[in-house]
Amino acid sequence: MTDLRLVVFDVDGTLIDSQDAIVTSVGHAFAALGRPVPDRATVLSIVGLSLPQAMARLMPDLTEAGVQDAIAAYRARILELRAEAEGEGHAPLYPGARDALDRLHRRDELFLGVATGKARRGLDHAFASHGIGHYFHTCQTADHHPSKPHPSMLHQACDDIGIEPGQAIMLGDTSFDMEMGRAAGCRTIGVSWGYHPVADLRAAGADCVIDSFAALDAALEAVWGMADE
Repeated sequence: MTDLRLVVFDVDGTLIDSQDAIVTSVGHAFAALGRPVPDRATVLSIVGLSLPQAMARLMPDLTEAGVQDAIAAYRARILELRAEAEGEGHAPLYPGARDALDRLHRRDELFLGVATGKARRGLDHAFASHGIGHYFHTCQTADHHPSKPHPSMLHQACDDIGIEPGQAIMLGDTSFDMEMGRAAGCRTIGVSWGYHPVADLRAAGADCVIDSFAALDAALEAVWGMADE
């Protein structure tokens, strides 16, 4: 086993506060199908899933064709929002995110990755808007993997770096992130500033939960210490 380590970041709700765009776009999809729009908490509960799974969970009676219609309406609104904001600048980075990425990126033994329910096109927009793409050595997106919490994204990320899952930590704001990390054999750190309650993160198997990016470095060392015991 090498001394290399990997930290895999979720995007929406962990690095980027995209909730307004997500809620607006889901509402547009519901309206396009002539359905009452769910409340904000219900919409945020599905963040992290890939779009087909998210729409099917929100509208379980939809046919496959209906799911595709909902996805098309959602994506149309997201594209409008990007055009209005000239990218994904309407969805800001969380406080401390850039500094944390910069700190970790400078460590020779540490690699950074992304595992997101976004499509690659959406991730590229986010990277371009915030100038953070250069931090990441491996990027896994919804158009190349099963939806979270399937472990495929994390297995591929570990393969890209050439490490075992036990040398990786999944950092995310949803129970789906924690479940994916556990399924992959990785350690997990939840963040309290995202879209799922802290109690749900702990119930899903988070090794710890942090309240700010300032706490991330110490949390990484503590969680990797658990793996070494």
